[in-house]
Amino acid sequence: MQPRKTDLARTALQAHRAPLDMRQRRLLILCDGQRSIAELTALLGQDAAAMVIQLIQSGYLVTAADAPASTPPAPVAMTAPLAPPVTAASAPVERRRSLVAARIYVLGILEMQRHPNAAALFRDLQQARAEGEVLRVMQSALQVLPALTSEGYCQRVRQRLMEALPVEHCSAFAAIA
Repeated sequence: MQPRKTDLARTALQAHRAPLDMRQRRLLILCDGQRSIAELTALLGQDAAAMVIQLIQSGYLVTAADAPASTPPAPVAMTAPLAPPVTAASAPVERRRSLVAARIYVLGILEMQRHPNAAALFRDLQQARAEGEVLRVMQSALQVLPALTSEGYCQRVRQRLMEALPVEHCSAFAAIA
């Protein structure tokens, strides 16, 4: 099961007024229709599956099984012009690669750690402005993370970071793994 956001969830995330706590907001952000419950549990903890069920019942998430029944196909799709074919250069993963996205991801990871070293790196990364400084602090965070959490979690963080980083910066982080 790979949950994805509904229009209600997108509106709630943009408005910041929905009755959602921080963990529910994080879960909604991560539910892109590509991550499974197991991956979400690995990222957010054992209560992720229960939160997914709660958010499905509240109308914030749908699953592939729910989508056809609750969302009829839009007539706009029938009249819309054909989209250009997806090539390796225009794949969605490649479009999402940015230093800003990688920085936000690492900030989120550091924020979840309850350790003074993580808090210091969080502040450093928040205050970093130059590209080189941002990269240096993110590299430091990846080096400190194994002391704060499990090796499996660190590997998943590295993998997700490599998916978010621009290709030209990936080689600088490959050596850390």
